[in-house]
Amino acid sequence: MESPGRRRFALLALCALAAASLAGLAHAQGRDRVVFATDWFAQAEHGGFYQAQAEGIYAKHGLDVTIRMGGPQVNGLQLLAAGQLDVAMADGLQVLNAIEQKVPLVAIAATFQKNPTVVIAHPGVSRLEQLKGKPIAIASAANTTFWPWLKAQFGFDDAQKRPYAFSVQPFLADPTLSQQGFATSEPFSIEKAGVKPVVFLLADFGYPPYSEALVVRRDTLVRRADVLERFVRASAEGWKSYLANPAPGNALIRKDNPQMSDELLAFSVDQMKKHAIVEGGSAKRDGLLSMTDARWRATVDFLKLTRLAKPDVDYAKAWSLAIVHGVKVLP
Repeated sequence: MESPGRRRFALLALCALAAASLAGLAHAQGRDRVVFATDWFAQAEHGGFYQAQAEGIYAKHGLDVTIRMGGPQVNGLQLLAAGQLDVAMADGLQVLNAIEQKVPLVAIAATFQKNPTVVIAHPGVSRLEQLKGKPIAIASAANTTFWPWLKAQFGFDDAQKRPYAFSVQPFLADPTLSQQGFATSEPFSIEKAGVKPVVFLLADFGYPPYSEALVVRRDTLVRRADVLERFVRASAEGWKSYLANPAPGNALIRKDNPQMSDELLAFSVDQMKKHAIVEGGSAKRDGLLSMTDARWRATVDFLKLTRLAKPDVDYAKAWSLAIVHGVKVLP
């Protein structure tokens, strides 16, 4: 008579065999692993990537994608440079800064055709130039991003700057104060407080940097070009699907970030559509996630104009159209 211990051993052996078979099946399916990090906690601004995961689009393109959330304590580009990621999300200016530091990173696609940075004012303001000489709350990081551009384009000066508290409360308490923000976020909180803000999307005034660029190591671009093209294509298809029906992607977003509300998700999607943040620019002609040399050169020119550029740096190393050129998923 067979002992219980022997039966348990046989059962464990069968389980191990089944697990090995499943692993072998996954390998046989030829899915290439990609570890991708976003730039913040899961939100609608990452919706297309979550949609591609939820709808099986990555799997359809032979990819096994892991999405890792960013956050205030996560330096995605540092992790990318260290080989802990395959793809990281970053602002275009961050990629140019990496080139200044001789870090071999390169942007291969851009999620946002329009940078979502905004200046938010109170009702009664109709033109951005009306804010010249008026108090504006900005973060210290703005001193190397949009603030020098505002100074150069609209004659703003440093005497206007007020500390940014990463809260809309100072704005709500002071009708003379304007503040920085993102089109998809801070206006929502302000509207919830009963104020209809005036929102100026800086990209509509010519602010050039790409946002939410997809960045890889240069050696990865050389070694895994086919994998990267499939990743960009699948992500573009995910974005097209998400903007049509965001429910599947939103379910995964809430799973990763339970604090995210349905109301904010809906607002953010609405703003991305309203301002053509994903579907505007070259996306209408070249497809979602596309980039252009002209746009990157305009960003470098902005750095030179505002004296943020460093001499003898080949900024053209910061981007490559080799991958996204073959991807044309129209909105």
